[in-house]
Amino acid sequence: MSKPRLVILGSGGHARVIAEIFEEESLLEIAGFTSLSASDSLFAYPNLGNDGALPQLLSSGITHAFPALGSNRIRQRMIAELRCLGFILPNAISRHAIVSPRTQLGSAIAIMAGAIVNSCSTIEDGAILNTASSVDHDNYIGACAHIAPGCHLAGNVTVGEGAFLAAGSVAIPGVTIGPWATVGAGGVVIRDITAGVTVVGVPATRLLR
Repeated sequence: MSKPRLVILGSGGHARVIAEIFEEESLLEIAGFTSLSASDSLFAYPNLGNDGALPQLLSSGITHAFPALGSNRIRQRMIAELRCLGFILPNAISRHAIVSPRTQLGSAIAIMAGAIVNSCSTIEDGAILNTASSVDHDNYIGACAHIAPGCHLAGNVTVGEGAFLAAGSVAIPGVTIGPWATVGAGGVVIRDITAGVTVVGVPATRLLR
């Protein structure tokens, strides 16, 4: 019996990690990838054109799609477009991640090797939990948020839609990081962060521009 076919959107480093997760899972056949440039490559997979080719790819029998795109806003837009077209959006969860069976998962989520998600957390659509990050119990990770490599969130942390926590950042129990906020690399969040702001340092404070 043939496997469902998958198109990966993107060809950068993030897309390569995602491709390897789907390869090791072996539940879907990677049919190829889309990219803005005809010269881009993703291992030995065929370049299937740009995003304008997606309706044709769906009609050809490629039923699944994964937006392997690092930009939170672009990923959010492409998830909406893929859903509108009728693609199925699987999750890419490394077999080397630890995810509690009591975690609530949306769609098009990436959970990389070494990531840990503990009991009763919620991970919304399009979120990225990158390499060796940890999300403790009762966390909420909003749609298209990105928890970068080596980040550690204590219990009862809320991360809003589209927020970006850069590499090595930390959040203490119970804090809220607002939608589309950014925490700089190595930042330590000890109080709530309002929507759209950038904080840096230890403790993390607002970056004045």
